[in-house]
Amino acid sequence: MKISASIYSDKKRSIYEIIETLNEHDIDMFHVDCNDDEKVFEDIAAIRALSNRPIDLHIISSTPEKYFDTIEKYKVDTVAFQLENFHNKINFPKFSVTKIGLAIVADTAISAFDAYADACDFILLMTTTPGKSGGSFNTNTFRKIRQFKKEFPLKKIHVDGGVNNEVSFILRDLGVFASVSGSYLMQHKNIGSALLKLKSENASSDFLIKDFMMTADELPILNIEKTNFAQAVHCMEDYKMGFVLFKNAANKMAGISSNADLRRGILKNIKQLNEILLNDIINPNPISINENKTTAEMLVMIKSLPFAILFLPVVNDNNEITGAVTFNNLIKGEA
Repeated sequence: MKISASIYSDKKRSIYEIIETLNEHDIDMFHVDCNDDEKVFEDIAAIRALSNRPIDLHIISSTPEKYFDTIEKYKVDTVAFQLENFHNKINFPKFSVTKIGLAIVADTAISAFDAYADACDFILLMTTTPGKSGGSFNTNTFRKIRQFKKEFPLKKIHVDGGVNNEVSFILRDLGVFASVSGSYLMQHKNIGSALLKLKSENASSDFLIKDFMMTADELPILNIEKTNFAQAVHCMEDYKMGFVLFKNAANKMAGISSNADLRRGILKNIKQLNEILLNDIINPNPISINENKTTAEMLVMIKSLPFAILFLPVVNDNNEITGAVTFNNLIKGEA
């Protein structure tokens, strides 16, 4: 996941000191908030003079059109326009190099992106007040990330607001392309250490599993008493998650079938493939975790296992499937 440093979150140093410090630590992008103030392009010029790192601009204005020519002049790498400030639908131009994004606040529905999907390369999900530093992360953003990835799988996701090392770990797991870090990064006593934690540390936190897990309605879940082998394999293929979860008539977790379980079932019956049964590919006692456990507790449990896992079923106190956590994005690394 790329880290975009919010340069105005540091009130103590000059813009030149900030740029030089971030350059030394190989920051991915410089995040510049433009709250309808054309003077920010003076800072963009300063960045351009001192660094070749990408500039990540966020424009909060009711008349964003007045910035189009200046954006093109400075060849800004990415720019997100704040939707809630528009009075009418904006027709974005085709910039020569600039990637366009639509920024929305936490209360705005993902469906607002529909009208701009053809013109935009990414969405910027704001979890705090746009243009202000120091807010806390809104956990509803986790759900919106999953929803957006499902509806717009080819578009990238940027997140801004309240991102620290604990939040960053979950955002990386959810496949976010870039996150803006303000107070946590820019006010940290050691920017290099903070950046490392944002990009690579498996940070323990008190976020509950149910805050960010994929929910049951997003998952391949079958009734074990009404499913056969062929149906299970088709379901695994349709969802393309590498596993299928099973419940019984009482809605209790009854097992799981992964790609590995399917492979073992085939090898077991390699000479008589037509005789493979559903039970041949099900692990009836899979590892799972309660939805009210914290991320910290999840990491402790995972590290204690003698084998690696790609996904983790989530259950409630009644052992009913409520979701799952997948780790594909952490394993694949940056998008």
